Amino acid sequence: MKTLKAILVLITASAFALMPFFVADFSGFKSDQLPFPQIDPPIQPAGYAFSIWGLIYLWLLLSAVYGLIKRVDDDTWDRTRLPLIISLGIGAAWLPVALSSAEWATALIIVMLAGALIALLRAPSQDRWWLQAPIAIYAGWLTAASLVSIAILGAGYGIGTSVTWAYISLTCTLALAIYIQTQKPSAPEYGLTIIWALVAIIIANAGSNLGIQIYAGFGILLLIGLKSRSSLPA
Repeated sequence: MKTLKAILVLITASAFALMPFFVADFSGFKSDQLPFPQIDPPIQPAGYAFSIWGLIYLWLLLSAVYGLIKRVDDDTWDRTRLPLIISLGIGAAWLPVALSSAEWATALIIVMLAGALIALLRAPSQDRWWLQAPIAIYAGWLTAASLVSIAILGAGYGIGTSVTWAYISLTCTLALAIYIQTQKPSAPEYGLTIIWALVAIIIANAGSNLGIQIYAGFGILLLIGLKSRSSLPA
C-alpha cells in the first residue's frame, strides 16, 4: 500500500505540473463568470507573484520522485501521502474547472488547501528540503490563493464591495497563517510564501487602496515577528 501511495503521489504531482501546458493561461476569473465582474480586484496579487507556481511544480515533483525511490517504506513520509494525493489530484483538474466555473474552482481550491495543510502538519522534520519545504510553499500559496478566490467570488455576487472582501480575505489569511505557523514552526517556508503574496498585494495596490497596503504591510510585520519569536531559544 505504501508503494502504491508513493506512486500515486508521483502521478498526481506530474499531472499537476503538466496541466498548465495543456490549458490556456489562467489570469483570473473572466468577466462573464460572475454576476458582478471583478476587474483588477484589490485582493489580487501582482502578476509576477504567480511565477512561484514554477517552483512549486518542480519541487513537488522532485519530492515525489525522491519519496518513491528513497522513502517508499518510511512511515513518516507515508502519513503525508493520502492528503497530498487528494490535493494534487484535484489540483490537476483545477485549471480547466477555473476557466468555466468560478464557484466550483473556489470550492475545489479549498479542498486542495485542506489536503495541503494536513500534509504539512504531518510532514516530519527529517528530509526537510525533500518533503516539508515543498509542501510548506505549496500550502502557503494555496492559503493566499484560496482566500483571494473566496473574496473575488463574494464581491462577484454583490455581497459587499471588493475592498471589504479584501480586508476580510487578508484577515482570514493572516489568522490561518499564524495558526499554521505556530503549529509548524519548523516550516518557515509557509510563512515566507504568505509574505510573498502580501508583498505582491501591496505592489498591485500601488497608487490606490492605501489602507489595504498598510494592512498587508502590518501582516508582513506580524509574520516576521512570529518567525523571529519562534527562533528565540527557550
